This record gives sequence, structure tokens and C-alpha cells, in this order.
Amino acid sequence: MIKKDIVFHSEGSRLQGSIYYPDDYVEGAVYPALIVNSGYQGFNDFYPKMFATRLTERGYICLGFDYRGMADSEGEKGRVLIEEQVQDIRNALTFMRAQDEVDAARVGLVGWGMGAANVVLAAEKDPKVAGVAALNGFYNGQRWLKSIHTYDRFVRILEDVEEDRVRRVVHGEVKLADTFEHYPLDPATDDYVQNELSSVYGFGHPTSIQLTESVLDLDVDAVVSRTAPMPLFIGHGLRNSLHPYEEALALFEAASSPKTLYPIDGRHNDFMFADHPQVIALCDHLKEFFDDAMTAAAKPAEIISA
Repeated sequence: MIKKDIVFHSEGSRLQGSIYYPDDYVEGAVYPALIVNSGYQGFNDFYPKMFATRLTERGYICLGFDYRGMADSEGEKGRVLIEEQVQDIRNALTFMRAQDEVDAARVGLVGWGMGAANVVLAAEKDPKVAGVAALNGFYNGQRWLKSIHTYDRFVRILEDVEEDRVRRVVHGEVKLADTFEHYPLDPATDDYVQNELSSVYGFGHPTSIQLTESVLDLDVDAVVSRTAPMPLFIGHGLRNSLHPYEEALALFEAASSPKTLYPIDGRHNDFMFADHPQVIALCDHLKEFFDDAMTAAAKPAEIISA
């Protein structure tokens, strides 16, 4: 894989990223492209780079980047809002389509974790996206938070969010909390994070309570049908206890065809290693899905006469 570091602009912030090319990249040729988006802790060195390793082998140029406020991307540290990450993805699409080596009609989105919701929301605003892959995400914030917290804890979270809103609006104060204050990791995910991700530059910065308000407002199920006829691939770990499998089932039910549900024999990220058989199999299915989506996107629009 060949890597080129890049910068693009998103609503006034310079975002750092990388374009990844196949080893057999031919100068002057035009390729289909995928923008691979990380989850809540949105770093290029997380899963975008790992997926790019496998997807460039399968003929795609890939873009990975750090969301605003993450690593060395500009933006307020600790401010993590779904709606702003969606803006970053939409601007990444504009940047990628402007590259000479990219076929602007054949650009797709891949999102992991919280990024899975992000890419569906970005695609709903951009019908030119060739296809979307949402992996191990959650798609209705209230439903998800209720599923991983006790009733009493969920009520307290709502109180925390309201107190934070008053603090921000009346006093202009932003409260930062532990990275996983309202986003608790299950034991398996916590082990993976501590062993594999905690050493990544910029990881673990305290996050504003406003993130939880953004999560509570999230309802991808309500808009996903509007992405049709854009193809949608939903991949999800069958034993995922951080983002339960029911989240994938609900999104699949709400989506219009064409749609693909791909169950993964795993949890949230226990299999997330570049050489793990489940990752290799997942990337094989992603190639098949995006090859079909890119072929359909490259066809001239049908002309309908009166």
C-alpha cells in the first residue's frame, strides 16, 4: 500500500488525513475510491488505515482522516458531535472527487462504530455516493443508550445532559468528562481498547457532555429509506454487546432495497486485526458489494421521455 498524507478543509478547520493507493497503482489511471471513517474516537490510525490495507489490495483508492478536534486536525479538543463529523465526511467526499486519480462517479463510504451512523447520514444528503457500508454501529441514540444502561442510570444521563445544556447556554461553560462517561465499554471492548488503541496519538481526550445530547438526537432509522436506491451494506457482530445486533436489524428493517445484512462471527472489535480471518472475509464481501455498486454508479442515468 502506498500512502500520501493530505490536508483538506472542513467548515474552517484543516483536517489531516491520508490517501492510500494500491501497490500496483498506475500514474494517470482513474480508480474507484472509498472513504473509510472511524468511530467515536475518530482517528485515521484506527480502522481507516487498517481497512485501507485490505481494500487497496482489492483495487480501491482509500481516504482516511482525523475528524475535527482529533489528533492534529484543527478544531476544539473534546468537542465531539455527530452532526459535525457528518459535515467532515461530506467535505471529505468533495475533496476525494476533486482528485485526478479518482472517478468522481465511483466514490463510496465505509463507517465503523459511531461512524456507521455518520456515513448513512452523509449519504442521505449526497445522492451521488455510490454505496454505503455501515459496520458495527448504532442507529437510534435513545434506543442504544437504554440498551446498555440501567433505567436509573439512563434517567441520570438525561439529567446530566439537561444540566450541561443550561451550563452551556446560561454560563457559557463547556463540561468535559471521561472519554467513556456515557459510552461505557463492555469488558471485551475495553480489553481491546487498552491493548490496541490506547497508545494511538490523541486517544482518550476528555469529551464534552454535549456528545451525549448529540447521540440522543440520533435517529438514522428515520432517514435511511431516503438513501434508496443507493446500495447499503450492514455488517455487524452477532455477539456485539457494545452496539447490540438489534441495532443492525432495526436499520435493515427501516432501509429500502437494495440492502445487504452481513452477520459477523464476533463481538465489537475482538476480530479487528488486519490479518484476522473475519476481517479478510469482511473485506472480500465489501469488495463484492462495492464492485457491484460502482458498476451501477458508472452507468449513464436513464433518460425518461414523456
